[in-house]
Amino acid sequence: MSSDADIQTTLRGFFCSLCNANLPNMPSVEQHVKGRKHQTLSTVRSTRKTQEEHSVFVSGIKPEISQTDITEYFEQFGPVTDVIMDKDKGVFAIVQFSETDSIQAALSCVEHKMKGLKLRVKPREKKEFKLIPKKKNDPQNLQQVLDRLKPDLCQLGSVDAQMKFIVERFQLGENEKKARSLLIQLLQEVFVEFFPDSQVLPFGSSVNTFGIHSCDLDLFLDLENTKVFQAQAKSTMQQSGEGVSDDGRSEDSILSDIDLSTASPAEVLDLVATILNRCVPSVHKVHVVSTARLPVVKFHHRELNLQGDITLNNRLGVRNTCFLQLCSGVEERLRPLVYTIRYWAKQKQLAGNPSGAGPLLNNYALTLLVIFYLQNCDPPVLPTVDQLKDMACEEEECEIEGWNCTFPSQPIAVQRSRNTQDLCSLLSGFFSFYAKFDFAASVISLREGHTLPVVNFLDQTKEDEIVQEEQRTKSHPHRPKLGPLNLLDPFELSHNVAGNLNERSLRSFQKECQEAEKYCRSLQFQHKSTKGKSWGLVRLFTPHVEVEHNKTELPTISIPFKPAALPQVLGDELHVTGDVFRLWFRRVCSAVEVVLKTVLKCHVDAPQDSEFSEDAAVGAEDMETTSASINASLNDSAASVESQNEASPPRPADVGSKRPLSSGSDDTVSPHGKKPRLAKRRRPEIPPWTCVQKHAVWAGRRKVRRELMKDADCKPEGSCVELEAQVTAHITEKEPELREPVEFRVQLLMVGGTENTKTLLKLEPSNDKAGDFQDFFHFLEGFLPKMVETVLLKEEGSA
Repeated sequence: MSSDADIQTTLRGFFCSLCNANLPNMPSVEQHVKGRKHQTLSTVRSTRKTQEEHSVFVSGIKPEISQTDITEYFEQFGPVTDVIMDKDKGVFAIVQFSETDSIQAALSCVEHKMKGLKLRVKPREKKEFKLIPKKKNDPQNLQQVLDRLKPDLCQLGSVDAQMKFIVERFQLGENEKKARSLLIQLLQEVFVEFFPDSQVLPFGSSVNTFGIHSCDLDLFLDLENTKVFQAQAKSTMQQSGEGVSDDGRSEDSILSDIDLSTASPAEVLDLVATILNRCVPSVHKVHVVSTARLPVVKFHHRELNLQGDITLNNRLGVRNTCFLQLCSGVEERLRPLVYTIRYWAKQKQLAGNPSGAGPLLNNYALTLLVIFYLQNCDPPVLPTVDQLKDMACEEEECEIEGWNCTFPSQPIAVQRSRNTQDLCSLLSGFFSFYAKFDFAASVISLREGHTLPVVNFLDQTKEDEIVQEEQRTKSHPHRPKLGPLNLLDPFELSHNVAGNLNERSLRSFQKECQEAEKYCRSLQFQHKSTKGKSWGLVRLFTPHVEVEHNKTELPTISIPFKPAALPQVLGDELHVTGDVFRLWFRRVCSAVEVVLKTVLKCHVDAPQDSEFSEDAAVGAEDMETTSASINASLNDSAASVESQNEASPPRPADVGSKRPLSSGSDDTVSPHGKKPRLAKRRRPEIPPWTCVQKHAVWAGRRKVRRELMKDADCKPEGSCVELEAQVTAHITEKEPELREPVEFRVQLLMVGGTENTKTLLKLEPSNDKAGDFQDFFHFLEGFLPKMVETVLLKEEGSA
């Protein structure tokens, strides 16, 4: 077991007090202690401890005392590395020395006098380092918020009135807007002193008409005019020969420490962070996030209790804000619809990523999903981006970073929609639209107002890539990152706004849309209760109560059909055959068997079927012949998959109407507008496999990989069949067998239709006396899908 002092033994395993994490067993402890999170927090704690041990607390100063004054005074006791000023009241400071002896010298001084002030110097207070956990959407807290809204919502007479009430309750108030405007003015005054002619421009929720209480303040610091100013000043001074240093900069310039024409974005962001820290009152918790897609400086304003972001390169974000402002001005039904769906998504824990990063939907993506739905109503509620471009005049033409961002500047230039649906109908239509949406096969384009086939965005052949590389420009560097949900930005077509979503989040979103669609057809949604019961939006917003999972539910591993990562052979067949999913499933089954047998040295007992083996081996002579018997089940299921392929694309549903009953005597005649029900078919599956794992191949695996990769190029886990097999072989040779082998059954099934097809592996332990099955399953859950994809790609290379 690790000797780390942060690890404590509990009744259920172990607990890391530093990371606030529960760990089930000793191998997990060893892996956790060597992990990135634990190592990072340990480093931060060590750094803060060092800072505390090298710092003194100084009080008795006044606001007119500068940082330079304090530095010069305390340098008589030793080298000073940093001085942190109290910029709110200016009455104290923290002085950090590079040597501990300097602290003793400063503390031993009987009296400290500086510029007529008597300073008080004492050791810096030492505080225990604690990790502040990220706030999560607790169902109980969500229910409490809804309980406060419930009385007002239930008293209103219609769903339309409830939706408008949601806007009034959550939108930014006038006082909040004024406070944010004053803060922007203050930042403008501060930054213009350091960056002449610069501009601080707000964008995002604060100004796009969809802001809510306490939403972040997103700012764009435009330095283009500053660069011009700096270049002109430099040229003038060089010509006159006055006030110019050896490196060509002005000695009196306020920007003498940085040249924007040559400085890197990271250097400028660091300067922005320093200015915020030391020159803007009430601003604290300033830090640079350089790993974000668009690097930003984050800060918190204490008086307003407001989080803020400053970015240096987001003209497209400012333009997107103007686009949303236009859409809101053109269609007054948009705001109530967006506010309602955003709140619904938060209550259902579909949106609201902590710290801005996570696998859930963000508010911008939700807003675009609403706009796309409104573009596809009949008749459309909002025009497409291409249609807006045609409505703009020449003076309104706009191009940013090579992207056409043209649209009218005023809503009056946009023709009003002929759609007269009320808010209640549009809300129900939104859920119906996305409940049936084929996300896996579609790329959502607001520019064109319809979906694009995902196969059009697959990686091109090598020849096409060479041509594309030659023609590639700085403004259009790459195609969008494909994922479970592909939602293109209206202007930056290489950006998938929902690229952060994972499959679980998308499944949850579509499932909640399906549940909401059913509820919206009920009388409880459409009509106010005469008995004072919850109705309308109240029941729609009610968060789910976490319930204990059914113990009989088997642990499941999902291997999705990924067009973007499809081997070229199968990718080509996708365009010419409708049976590619059946073939793909067979090859996945073969690859799973290869991973279990060859890579993990697991004994697999699977029934043989010669017909399946021959079919699965097409184009895969080098892959081990599979031993799965699935032909009979697959033949029965092929028709089911084809029938799902013929499903019509989703359209907004008519709302508020029940399905009419058949008036005729013929029970086989389906209601008008409804398709006859399909006969229930079996899901594609194969007979269960019986598997036995005798070694703990999951324990210490990463450490073994690092040892084997010392003298070779580092490869990601699961990217090389031979390497992973060597890791397993090393573990089985060095480590003894498990006292009780892990015995389990594997059931493989193919579910879904078209490109949302996936292979499910349901694992059921048959003998787990030592309790090792759960650890083995957690390992397989992350390892097996990646390894199967590697085996499929290897199959393509050897074909």
